[in-house]
Amino acid sequence: MSLVSDVKTDVNMREVTFSISPEDLEAACERVYQHQKKDIAVKGFRKGKVPRKMVEKLYGEEVFFEDAVNQIIPGELDAIIREKEINIIDRPSVELVSCSKAEGAVCKATLITKPEITVGEYKGIHAPMKVREITEEDIDQQVEMLRQRQARVIDIDDRAAQKGDEVKINFEGFIDGEAFEGGKGEDYPLRLGSGQFIPGFEDQIVGKNIGDKFDVEVTFPEDYSEERYAGKAAVFKCELLGITAQDLPEADDEFAKDVSEFDTIAEMREDIKKRLTQTAEQQAQTAFENSIFDTVVAGADGVIPQVLYDRRIDQRIRDFENQLQQQYGDLKLEEYLQLTGMTIEQLRDEYEEQAKKEVMLRLALEKIADTEDIQVSDDELEEGLSEFAAQLNAPLELVKARIPVEDYRTDMRVQKVVELIKNNAVVDNEAAEDAAAEEAPAEAAEESAE
Repeated sequence: MSLVSDVKTDVNMREVTFSISPEDLEAACERVYQHQKKDIAVKGFRKGKVPRKMVEKLYGEEVFFEDAVNQIIPGELDAIIREKEINIIDRPSVELVSCSKAEGAVCKATLITKPEITVGEYKGIHAPMKVREITEEDIDQQVEMLRQRQARVIDIDDRAAQKGDEVKINFEGFIDGEAFEGGKGEDYPLRLGSGQFIPGFEDQIVGKNIGDKFDVEVTFPEDYSEERYAGKAAVFKCELLGITAQDLPEADDEFAKDVSEFDTIAEMREDIKKRLTQTAEQQAQTAFENSIFDTVVAGADGVIPQVLYDRRIDQRIRDFENQLQQQYGDLKLEEYLQLTGMTIEQLRDEYEEQAKKEVMLRLALEKIADTEDIQVSDDELEEGLSEFAAQLNAPLELVKARIPVEDYRTDMRVQKVVELIKNNAVVDNEAAEDAAAEEAPAEAAEESAE
């Protein structure tokens, strides 16, 4: 192998041209022939016994070139990339420029390289961290959720339907006196006040009794998902078949004993407040960190190859598909897209903005690791891999064999940078309040102008 040229053709693009000697090409052709000869059949020869020269005479001397070159290229190109210390981020595209027995082969590889970026300030970043105060109303909501879980469903036959009841109805909808597709239901369960139906529909069931037959008059919203019905008036002929309601337990000491480890409702409420406060603190910390790293991303600059964004979007889609299967059993991504009326391109578009942020953040963190000369020793790497293997409940050596160990080292370097940035960040709630105060007059002025 001999390097012919190494040219930077564009931002993050290099073109490497290299040659393969006639001797190396000949040796590779012989290996290909020996591997393929058992399948070669030519009249006058037994299968597998056709001499190589005869094959080349019949089909041309180049008959084995493509497979021979493809056999050589990976090792030769990898050697060049290592020697020139080229950091590539995608599989190279290789073109065979020329090939002959006398001259050997010349190949040209197009390489997409890791982008060079610049970073802004990453130490002493100011960001707000406000913990939301837990109110009695927040605690009441949690208690109400517990009451809902313990509720008994009872049949109602001695009063009219009320908001919050679940009713069972027959209905059929008409537009301009004609029944329309999708407008009919039988024994349909509907919780009044849920907002499940067209605005105004559920309100007109309130006050009706079991056995009542009545019309519900509504108008489809202008932005209704079915455009053919948008903005049109409709009449639904309905019959109320049944009413059920929830019988909620009283939020007293007995209730607390039933649903918690506490003897009194006061103790239970205090515990709820404690847990809500912990959650609020975690949310504030997460928001603080997100703000810090948004600042890091905003201060980073560079031309990023689309392949990095595409790869990140691919990963997000794989994660989403796994989430679907965990939550809904056998639901596949294709089925989800059909149910939602979404295309895979639309799903990719939804992930694109976040994917761009994540890619830029990762590149920025790696750049900072280089700038700060943050390293991970072999001992640290071994310890990290051991912990990872324990999490997977797998032998350490198996984990080392299955994952790119140096990539894991890079992940550990990045995590060190994350801690460096977080440890040097500054909580600054006053700055956030000042910014909000500055925006308020401008917003008021805009409203006045309107």
